[in-house]
Amino acid sequence: MYSNILVPISFDAERDAQGAVEIARALADDAGKINLVHVIEQIPGYAASFLPPEFMEKQRRSMLDTLAQMARDLPDATCAVISGHAGRTLLDWVTAHDVDCIVIASHRPGMQDLMLGSTAAKVVRHAKCAVHVLR
Repeated sequence: MYSNILVPISFDAERDAQGAVEIARALADDAGKINLVHVIEQIPGYAASFLPPEFMEKQRRSMLDTLAQMARDLPDATCAVISGHAGRTLLDWVTAHDVDCIVIASHRPGMQDLMLGSTAAKVVRHAKCAVHVLR
């Protein structure tokens, strides 16, 4: 089916990240690659100045460890923690890594999504590859 799948991982309780990983496994070719990626949103400078210097690196390592645990049973998986605006950064990552499918877990949309838009909605609207949304 797909040879290079991106699974954006959000650690929010309302998103079924493990379910998205299982769907990606089912959609992958025998030699398919699955990429688990978490995007760290930029912290405003005024807030970052109150954090200890090593805080962000500890968070990044912790998230990478969690992604590695999620990927431990996947045959050809990679894990990455990247920084930026979630929707735009994921779309850029897809282009840079020649992804042919995205499997993304989403929350149930509410009124706030009509004005702000969710990451999944942005990915669905702008991705140039197949997108599977899990709710």
